[in-house]
Amino acid sequence: MEIVAKDVRSAAVRIGGGVDSQRTDLESVCEKVSAIVSGNAVVVFTISGCCMCHVVKQLLFGLGVGPTIVELDREAAGGPILSLLHRLAGGDKAVPAVFVGGKFLGGIETVMACHINGSLVPLLKNAGALWL
Repeated sequence: MEIVAKDVRSAAVRIGGGVDSQRTDLESVCEKVSAIVSGNAVVVFTISGCCMCHVVKQLLFGLGVGPTIVELDREAAGGPILSLLHRLAGGDKAVPAVFVGGKFLGGIETVMACHINGSLVPLLKNAGALWL
């Protein structure tokens, strides 16, 4: 959990400027994301209508996982969270952004690669998202 908080904070620092109000906003966004991620086994940040987000959700549902889904276009802080996730993803596409066991797993490519190579189910089991 601390790793994610550290990663989210470092991403927030990269987007933040020198203005104190911006830092306060970034800190609150960082705290919100950290709280969501650390309090749930699997979290998927999405945008409604995004086909790749739909694919990730369906894969997880098909495996028997009930992820916490945060649709950023329906969140008041969706824009700042999207910016934070974009930085966390290293400039790659920000959504879908999947967190497993409090750690940032990645986007669609990483999730699919883990599924294909057989490492996704063990990750989900270790996070407490699967009991089989």
